[in-house]
Amino acid sequence: MTSWDEFTAAAPRTSAIFLRRHTAAGNLCMLATTRSDGYPRISPMEPRIFEGRLIVAGMPGTTKFRDLHRDPRFCLHTATVDTQVTDGDAKLWGVVGHVPDEQLHQRFATALYEQTGFDLRGRVFDPFYVADITGASAVELIDGHMEVVIWKPGARERVVRKH
Repeated sequence: MTSWDEFTAAAPRTSAIFLRRHTAAGNLCMLATTRSDGYPRISPMEPRIFEGRLIVAGMPGTTKFRDLHRDPRFCLHTATVDTQVTDGDAKLWGVVGHVPDEQLHQRFATALYEQTGFDLRGRVFDPFYVADITGASAVELIDGHMEVVIWKPGARERVVRKH
C-alpha cells in the first residue's frame, strides 16, 4: 500500500503539483469511479490529507460510495479551470479500503471541524475510505513546454517533455 506520505516521498514533483491545485481549488477534485453497469462516473468531492493518508470521505450512501464499495478502484483529478494549465494539473489512481478505526475517525472529524467548521464529531463513519495510491501523473508548463510527470510505485518519477 502506498500512503500519502509514501507517495510524497517517492513522487515529490507530482505530489507538489497535486497539493498546489487541490489547495487552489478549495480542496475540490473530481473522483472517477465505475458504475454498476460498467460506465464511468465522475463526481465532485473534497478529499483530505490527514495523518499521512489520503482520505476519500463524503456523504455515506451516495452513488460514488456505492461504486467504491463494489469496485474500490478510482481516479482523482484536480479541478482544472485554466485551459492553458498554467498552474499545473494532476491525477492520482488507486484503490480505497475501509479503515474501521473509530479513534482515527474521531480525530479526523475533530480536525475537519477545526479547519472548516463542518461538524461530524461523534458520528459513525462507515465507510471511512483511505486511498492506496497505485499511480499518478501531472502536467506542468516549463519554459513554454508541457512536461508530463509519470509515477508508479517502486519507480522514480519520469518526465516526458512535449515540444
